[in-house]
Amino acid sequence: MSLLLSIESSCDDSSIAVTDIQSYKLLFHKKLSQEDKHSQYGGVVPELASRLHAVALPQLLDNVLEYLPNISAVAVTTKPGLSVTLNEGVMMAKTLSVLKNIPIIPIHHLKGHIYSLFIEKETKFPMLILLISGGHTMLIRADSLNNMHILATSMDDSVGESFDKVAKMLGEGYPGGPIVERLATQGDSRKYPMPIPLRNSPLIAFSLSGLKNAVRVQIERLGGVEKLTYQDKCDISASFQQAVIEHLLQKSKKVFATQSIKEFAIVGGAAANKAIKSSFNALCNTFGKRLHTVKMEYCSDNAAMIGRCGIDALKNGLVEEAENIKVGASCKLQSGDKL
Repeated sequence: MSLLLSIESSCDDSSIAVTDIQSYKLLFHKKLSQEDKHSQYGGVVPELASRLHAVALPQLLDNVLEYLPNISAVAVTTKPGLSVTLNEGVMMAKTLSVLKNIPIIPIHHLKGHIYSLFIEKETKFPMLILLISGGHTMLIRADSLNNMHILATSMDDSVGESFDKVAKMLGEGYPGGPIVERLATQGDSRKYPMPIPLRNSPLIAFSLSGLKNAVRVQIERLGGVEKLTYQDKCDISASFQQAVIEHLLQKSKKVFATQSIKEFAIVGGAAANKAIKSSFNALCNTFGKRLHTVKMEYCSDNAAMIGRCGIDALKNGLVEEAENIKVGASCKLQSGDKL
């Protein structure tokens, strides 16, 4: 049996997985979240996240000692992400590589999210993909592991960032995605209507900073966060979420009109949002496309997706020696770029 060990530490989730290279079977997967540690600060504190990874990753590795004799390669997220947290995973990967004399497979985090669709499954391309995560919002055409092109990206805040910031403005906690979604289910989106970003613009791009500001203005009109009732928070959340969905749908329609690919998927942490998935299911039915979604436990950052991507990378010979592995924290991607 030939196994691949994978490591994810790009932000605030420490995760390790073991996957059978031939069958794609996931033999082990565990993630330790740091959400409770960062919630008091309203967002991720990089230095704190790094220290927590330094503790969590060795603990997780202890759980896979029985598999180590059969590990023939190690995959690790190398970009994009927080440099101080990426380094924790990369240092562990380098150590294992040297001790066992096995290659390292550097994995692009966003490609990892795309491969969350294929955990314990065969790869299926070509596909159009909406990636909505804490740091990115983009539409991608993926023809193969090494042939992925960005069709549209965000001009400012990502979907995940916007949900986090709106939750903070409402005086709620972190992460904001699940909080705003829960509040929205009890709200009336017509009570405080929000503008749809770039509604009349021909641009195929995403922009959420103006919508975020509209939320701030509405809160001020109601007397500030201290004056908000619980129902106010629900109604504002419902209006905000609906505007985000309409924005995503409108720009996706423009891409659908130019792309004949029948397979469409939503990936990333914000892909767990049920209202977003439901709306895109209806859109796909209208355009004759098949919607693919990710299991809830694999929407957010995890090592299982890194491992699944790592298998295809390994089969394509995309391996490196330990001394050649470098962390690439920044990832300024534009429409037209190759992923």
